[in-house]
Amino acid sequence: MANDSIRVRYAPSPTGHLHIGNARTALFNYLFARHYKGKFIIRIEDTDTKRNVADGEKSQLDNLKWLGMDWDEGPDKPGDVGPYRQSERLEIYKPYIQQLLDEGKAYESYKTEDELEADREAQRARHEMPHYEYEYAGMSDDEIQAKIAESKAQGLKPVIRFRVPEHTTYEWDDMVKGKVSFESDTIGGDFVIVKADGVPTYNFAVVLDDHLMKISHVFRGDDHVANTPKQLMIYEAFGWEAPKFGHMSLIISKDTGKKLSKRDETILQFIEQYRNLGYLPDAMLNFIILLGWSPVGEEEIFSLKDFVKMYDEKRLSKSPATFDQKKLEWINNQYVKSADEDTIVDLALQQLIKAGNLPENPDAKTVEWARKLISVYKQQMSYMAQINEMADVFFNEPDQVTGEALAEISNDTAPVVLKEFAKRINELPIFDTVKILATIKAIQKDTGIKGRQLWMPIRIAVTHEMHGPELPESIELVGREKTLEHVNQTLAQLEQA
Repeated sequence: MANDSIRVRYAPSPTGHLHIGNARTALFNYLFARHYKGKFIIRIEDTDTKRNVADGEKSQLDNLKWLGMDWDEGPDKPGDVGPYRQSERLEIYKPYIQQLLDEGKAYESYKTEDELEADREAQRARHEMPHYEYEYAGMSDDEIQAKIAESKAQGLKPVIRFRVPEHTTYEWDDMVKGKVSFESDTIGGDFVIVKADGVPTYNFAVVLDDHLMKISHVFRGDDHVANTPKQLMIYEAFGWEAPKFGHMSLIISKDTGKKLSKRDETILQFIEQYRNLGYLPDAMLNFIILLGWSPVGEEEIFSLKDFVKMYDEKRLSKSPATFDQKKLEWINNQYVKSADEDTIVDLALQQLIKAGNLPENPDAKTVEWARKLISVYKQQMSYMAQINEMADVFFNEPDQVTGEALAEISNDTAPVVLKEFAKRINELPIFDTVKILATIKAIQKDTGIKGRQLWMPIRIAVTHEMHGPELPESIELVGREKTLEHVNQTLAQLEQA
């Protein structure tokens, strides 16, 4: 494969945050370019101004960078084939539109929306698939010009439609799906290539942009398959060679088995949401790449550099990719476990502050305490926001012991253990994990109480929970004063029972 000729692109619309599916499209194009030492280009398709959102472009680019991607050309890295925003390319399209009009391959269409809807209703009544019916059927050239003049006189604004060749097969060798073909008579008739406001439609602009930007390969979602024959028609009309297409499998929800829908709010689907929860970018990238692509062997954890080296577009799956939230959490946990402590502390600290569990500008003593707290939970966390729930006991005063926990310590030995623990903890010259552990072991030796009957009363009294991280670490984090307060409260409760 000639490396200097490989040019791929990711062309988002700035209509919102970066979606998991769009991130996957960007990644597969990026990996293909980097593996074959080609060029990766960003192009912003921003002509649908009604749907564009403020900072939509910035969000797309920021999140791509967060995932670890870079690009060779784009709106922030101008190259020789710009501009890289469609809204800035409108003048470029005009001579090509005129060429199709002059050659009779496109025409002005004045059918109103009411007329189009009436056609569709009649077609449905005849049990036909809705399609555009040529408005100048049976007319001579003079009659067509008269009709157009009449429409203009009425002040109607035309769209420009592409004249679809009849009874023609359009096919391509898809890099993912294999051979795909469409009959021209099944695509719904002559389609709009320029809207009434003069702005080209997606299927026209994407062809011109890809050709003029010398795009060699296009990897995109399976939902674009139906667009491809229309685009091939336009390539053919200009006598241009089309790029190679690869349509990636749908992403489906593990829970519903249905296509991942942006309207399904039960699943977090935007990269920004995962960033806000404290996921690690390397883990997100790893997970996304495995949605519809598989490496050789059983290993699943790889760096971006690894993925670039071993990437093979032939391993893109034809079958739908399953979005499994638990799998993502597992992958992220693997990265959390192996990440350096400063990275995890910084991200978890942000979550603690955001939740109001720590002040916005914690002092050095508080930061050091938080560092110890975070290190206790590091191995368990799938993402950083979990620290608030996991460590809730250290921020919210426990209520009285109840339920199973109360039953656990409702015996004769629990008060003995707790009284001895309170006395010895109060007398400790240094209150740290080592001294606390030594104190508990000394109580075991002096009282003969051991195992569950020794450790559980202390854990329940101090944290009001039956499970948690290592007990000495938990007690140090609670602090001497709060530990004594909680133990005395529990003793008082047991005496009143």
